[in-house]
Amino acid sequence: MAMMADTSTPKRVFKGRPVVPGTATAEALVSHGGFNTLASFQKALMFGDKDVKCSDQNNPDLYNKPMIGRALCLPQTIGSTTGGMVLYCASAMGKQPACLLFSQPIDSLAAAGAILAGVFSDNPMPTVDSLGDDFLAAVTTGARVSVHEDGTVELG
Repeated sequence: MAMMADTSTPKRVFKGRPVVPGTATAEALVSHGGFNTLASFQKALMFGDKDVKCSDQNNPDLYNKPMIGRALCLPQTIGSTTGGMVLYCASAMGKQPACLLFSQPIDSLAAAGAILAGVFSDNPMPTVDSLGDDFLAAVTTGARVSVHEDGTVELG
C-alpha cells in the first residue's frame, strides 16, 4: 500500500496581546487600510441591514461585504470618537464580528468598545492586537481563522 504525501498547507500561527480574551473560529474578512467603525456599521445599526454589510465606501477591501460573524482582520481603526460605542452597540444588537484582530496596537476607543461588549453584552468579541504586519500580509479574506484565549491566532 503506497503512502500518500501530506499536501495540506501547514497552519500559520501568530501571537498577539489578548485585549478581550476568548475563543472564536470564523472566516476572515481583511482590511489593509484603517477601519472606520462608524462608517462601516452605519447602515446596519441605523437602517437595519441584517447582513451587516460594510457601508464605508472609502474601504475597498470591505465595502458591501458582510461583517457579522467574521474574523475582522485590520491594522487599526480610524475615524470618529464614537467608534467604541459603535462596536459595543453592534455587539449588544447581535450584529458584531466573531472577533477583532489587529496587526497594530489597538487604539483606546476600539479597546473600550470591545471591552464593554465583553462585559455588558451577551455577544462578546474576542479581541487580539499587536499581531504584526506579517499577520496582515498572511491572512486573506475567506481564510479560516481560529483565536485562542492566550492571544494565539491560527490561519488555516
